[in-house]
Amino acid sequence: MRALVATLALALAAPAALAQWKPERPVRIVVPFTPGGGTDLQARRIAPGLAEALGVAVTVENKPGGGTLVGVREVARSAPDGATLLYTVAAMTQLPHLHATPPFDLFRDFTPITPGSLGGTVLVARPDSPFSTVREMVAWAKQNPGKLNIGSYGTGTTPHLNVEFLKRIAGIDVVHVPYPGPAQANQDLYGGRIHMFFDGPTTAIASAKGGRAKLIAAATEKRIPALPDLPTFHEAGLALGIDGWIAFFGPGGMKPEVVTVLHREIARIVGTAEFRKFVFDSGLDYGGMPPAEFAAKVRSDHERWGRVIREAGIRLD
Repeated sequence: MRALVATLALALAAPAALAQWKPERPVRIVVPFTPGGGTDLQARRIAPGLAEALGVAVTVENKPGGGTLVGVREVARSAPDGATLLYTVAAMTQLPHLHATPPFDLFRDFTPITPGSLGGTVLVARPDSPFSTVREMVAWAKQNPGKLNIGSYGTGTTPHLNVEFLKRIAGIDVVHVPYPGPAQANQDLYGGRIHMFFDGPTTAIASAKGGRAKLIAAATEKRIPALPDLPTFHEAGLALGIDGWIAFFGPGGMKPEVVTVLHREIARIVGTAEFRKFVFDSGLDYGGMPPAEFAAKVRSDHERWGRVIREAGIRLD
């Protein structure tokens, strides 16, 4: 009986012990993009609350370059003590498949913690396009093989992979037109040089409100909160749509108690009304899912994008 009581006492004490971890030095959040973008702005909104909760300074460091690899590799090389975190996008699950020699091992070099936000891309079309729904677009493409031009942010990006995925599941012949970034793709969409492209929700919403584009469908698993009337590809009968994320990772080998505390505090911050409004206004949803659930999603996304990349034969080197 005494042994049972001792065991129960240890079990009850464990969560409290886990919740007491504190970093021994200042925490830095590495963002592998230039300042001012959506990922950077989210990190800077989360950092003050995290600093208050952890009792140490929390800074955001921008480490752009190499298609996010500069910042990503720096975090992979850091000590797994909770003092160095990565805040990055879902393309993290695609990068290992896009190189002949993977630049990192997603499951060895990193510890998934939790997303700060969730979202995905939106298929936008020229206002004068002869289609307004997914079914109409597919029918037009089949009647006009090789004539539908769909832009992207560049080879190997999520919008490009969505194009390749769409071609296969819809059985249509389309032309992929890569651009250096969203600004150039938007410019050519407005100028009538491409029919459509997969855009981020923030710029897609702005384009639609300005009459420069019309929204066709969300490439997400469920409808986007800021666009409740926009159907998904799934609703049109096409299994295109993986909910993207902007999420926190630590170096590989982080202790469970470190992950537990970081998840708890980040989930609390992103669940506040202020942060939720901020991401909703950007066409996103707030995150905070438990680490085990997020780790399972990372693995699922990694496998699914890997199949798309292999079938399309896409390589960045």
